[in-house]
Amino acid sequence: MCYERRTPPNLYGFAVAIQNPTDNLPYTDLEVEMSRTFFSSTQVLAKEEATESALKLNQELPLAHCIHFSCHGKFNLHSPLESSLILAKDEQPEDGRLTLAEIFGLTLNQCRLVTLSACETGLTGLNDISDEYISLPSGFLYAGSPSVVSSLWKVQDFSTAFLMIKFYENLSKLPKLEEGTIAIALNQAQKWLRTLTSNEFEKLLDKYHSQIEQIFAQLPKSKSRIFKASLKQARKRQPYPFANPYYWAAFTAIGI
Repeated sequence: MCYERRTPPNLYGFAVAIQNPTDNLPYTDLEVEMSRTFFSSTQVLAKEEATESALKLNQELPLAHCIHFSCHGKFNLHSPLESSLILAKDEQPEDGRLTLAEIFGLTLNQCRLVTLSACETGLTGLNDISDEYISLPSGFLYAGSPSVVSSLWKVQDFSTAFLMIKFYENLSKLPKLEEGTIAIALNQAQKWLRTLTSNEFEKLLDKYHSQIEQIFAQLPKSKSRIFKASLKQARKRQPYPFANPYYWAAFTAIGI
């Protein structure tokens, strides 16, 4: 567990982040490490520390202004209440999942934003009990967060990392939180990624060179080759590496 305090001006004072709990999404490490710089203080549950029990027993969670999940997500069409965010497993009896049914039981009255940077977190299913459509975002809205950012399909952690960093950068520049602020910041980030040129992308890679190299250094050689190949492929997609909607259009803002 990692705490960090900063003093930049921003909309959201304290954030809790879940970072790469299954340890197979290396670019989420870049995503969280850079996104946290836009908050005055953060608590990060990273990799094996991001267990289900650690999250549920976390006394800081109800105090967070923003909660960021950078992990895998799973949507269950046949049983929507079993849709879940995948966390690390520990020795406790929990199964390493935070299900929608469990999210409904959280108390997040101080939270202003939950970001679900994971696959298919915005899909909806029919609740057999009430005949209403429910989803992971609806659980967080019920728990107290007025805004949720989620995805509509399986996303790539590489492009998503840059999208999320820009999203939080945009939020930090807005003068105050108003209705539609989060949707505007997300839309601006999506337009930015869609129109990012190859030259601008190279400058971005230079900016985050040390962080990316550190990510590669922590990977086994076999996995390092795979992720370096994805980076090489992105460089070949000229002149706009992320113009395809697959890379930028998955995320949506729900709430105010």
